[in-house]
Amino acid sequence: MYHIERAIFDLRRGLPVVIVTPQCRLLVQALENSESLSELAALAGSRPAMVLTRHRLAALGHAISAEAAILPLSSDTDAADLYRLAVAEHPEKPSRLSGLMPAGPGERGALALMRRALLLPAALCADIASEQEAEIDQRLAKGELLSLSAEDAQRAIHGAPGMLKRVSEAEIPLDTAQRSRFVLFREPDGMREHVAVVIGDAEGSEEAVPVRLHSACLTGDLFGSLRCDCGDQLRNAVADINAMGGGVLLYLAQEGRGIGLANKLRAYTLQDDGLDTVDADQVLGFGDDERQYSVAVDMLRSLGIGKVQLLTNNPLKMAALQEGGIEIVSRQALYGSVNDHNQRYLMAKAQRGGHFLEDVLHKVLPDR
Repeated sequence: MYHIERAIFDLRRGLPVVIVTPQCRLLVQALENSESLSELAALAGSRPAMVLTRHRLAALGHAISAEAAILPLSSDTDAADLYRLAVAEHPEKPSRLSGLMPAGPGERGALALMRRALLLPAALCADIASEQEAEIDQRLAKGELLSLSAEDAQRAIHGAPGMLKRVSEAEIPLDTAQRSRFVLFREPDGMREHVAVVIGDAEGSEEAVPVRLHSACLTGDLFGSLRCDCGDQLRNAVADINAMGGGVLLYLAQEGRGIGLANKLRAYTLQDDGLDTVDADQVLGFGDDERQYSVAVDMLRSLGIGKVQLLTNNPLKMAALQEGGIEIVSRQALYGSVNDHNQRYLMAKAQRGGHFLEDVLHKVLPDR
């Protein structure tokens, strides 16, 4: 976990890392922090290529079956070209995408690190040439560069199931649930902290406990954004759980369906240009939903909870808990308010994400 954590912070700072496969060593840099290819090319001794996800390539008009592909870059590629290839909404000319090759384990590991670091899922990768091996080894020995295996890099996206640490807790009375206790959990790579809001005497209960899995939404939860229904759902969940006699709200650090705040704001800008929430995320290179719920399973197990009454409209949350061995005794719908700013967002969640929102949408949009 130390190597993954160090790699993530180096990439976020704009530094390259070395990913090792049985066949080669790759010098990898986050595209988001790259202004020029020249420094990476000089250090690696070879021309860098770009690694893009199948979602981004589909947005560029090039469908592939592999998880990701390698796009060779010409010598005249500049920073503006890199940005257009990574995030521009309008597809590139087909000739620009010629020479695509399926990504290998090293390149897939690079994308996993980008996702874990909440950066754009696009990377620059260059094979380390033989004449540069000595310099690379010297920098590794001095600690100027970090090396990790492709296998470890690929595992980064899943965190470390079963290694969540319960760190601290305190009684925090809430407006609609005065007997509330906040329990903080930290992931082992130090990247994310999650909070369990335990309402009443839910911990250690052998009965089915009302539970809500709520992904953090800074814009909605804190500022009351009208672009989503997250803030309403958060407050309604606390009140509902309290009215049901107590339970747990898991506040998960998974902003923007797991893509992070920076990318969520990028996606909002694309939505302003006419895309729905799913297509906007895919233009940036992300899948329909990047969230991981294994952390929620670990939190419930730490709290001694194995049976839940789940407050959700999302079938993916139900499937994730069941796969983790949590028994779902019942499901209760949880709605927020619908307004002119979030109608299209909610429609996309229902029609493209399979969320159970028919009741609330039918009431306010009966003609759809």
